[in-house]
Amino acid sequence: MKIAIVHDWLVTYAGAEKVLEQMLEVFPEADLFSVVDFIEKENRNFIKQKDVKTTFIQKLPLAKKKYRTYLPLMPFAIEQLNLSSYDVILSSSHAVAKGVITGPDQLHISYVHSPIRYAWDLQHQYLEESNLTKGLKGWAAKYILYKMRNWDYRTANGVDIFLSNSQFISRRIWKVYRRDSKIVYPPVDVSSFTMKEEKSDFYMTASRMVPYKKIDKIVEAFTKMPDKELIVIGDGPDFNKIKQKAGNNIRLLGYQSFDILKEHMQNAKAFVFAAEEDFGITPVEAQACGTPVIAYGKGGALETVVSDTTNHPTGIHFDEQTPESIVEAVHKFENNQHLYKAEFCRQNALKFSEEHFKEEIKSIVEIEYNNKKSLLSYKS
Repeated sequence: MKIAIVHDWLVTYAGAEKVLEQMLEVFPEADLFSVVDFIEKENRNFIKQKDVKTTFIQKLPLAKKKYRTYLPLMPFAIEQLNLSSYDVILSSSHAVAKGVITGPDQLHISYVHSPIRYAWDLQHQYLEESNLTKGLKGWAAKYILYKMRNWDYRTANGVDIFLSNSQFISRRIWKVYRRDSKIVYPPVDVSSFTMKEEKSDFYMTASRMVPYKKIDKIVEAFTKMPDKELIVIGDGPDFNKIKQKAGNNIRLLGYQSFDILKEHMQNAKAFVFAAEEDFGITPVEAQACGTPVIAYGKGGALETVVSDTTNHPTGIHFDEQTPESIVEAVHKFENNQHLYKAEFCRQNALKFSEEHFKEEIKSIVEIEYNNKKSLLSYKS
């Protein structure tokens, strides 16, 4: 079984790259392809120091810093990768990787982090945040996204098996492509977190400070509850704006090392999470520490945080991304705090472990490959 793994772009080590890392753990002999590869030599351990086959965008002017500006060329670029010698193509896609060209005798399994968000249901949000709602640039951006939607829908026909990282993304795949998908939750390094049953008397949140994470809403909520302490870990472009909203009961620690983050997660009374994420790793990490989660009840948090109080609950969901809704949820949590036990949280987090992910990916690829071989043998 000769395998090619296709990734959108290699420029950092984030959630999608953690999925790629585990795929390479399962299939270490696989060849790796990407639109661009700008990972520095000292940071390439997660791809096992592999040579990556890239597209022509790799050599375009300013591609290292401005690779996203070449997005209109990426559908064409990804189609130029020659994968004809491989039995199995495993794509890890949140943009264009799933659009590689494959033949009828090849098996293409695509792990979709999301259909292209900024081209589909988040288009209007993307255009507003990028100041592209008006003028010539705005019309150009809208036309490019229109063309990308057409391409994205068409290339879904080249995928044999869709895998989604949550029920939320599975519904998005169905909405966009009208294709079923098997849910394989992304890997979380729960083994790096240890459970602690005794908790301190503070709440915490941790995130990069960008608008959609809604850290400002959490800070505003706790400013309205001066008797409750909140610790905020993370940095980002909104840091100063959020700091100005923080009351005396809120400590913004900025970026912290993993050990400091883990220590606070272990000791917190609860972890507060207000973003609408496709999956959301930090709520799972908090639960791995035995810490319950107060989360916005939409997206991946509906699947990672158990709010059913009759079934080993691990947290509570709130209905709106507003300070008022968060305040209400905190009060509700405190009134029922005895229900959210550390062992329940830890046990739930283990469902999303790296080991579980690797077992599922290995099983799916092998089963589908053998099914493909049997079908081809039958037809011949």
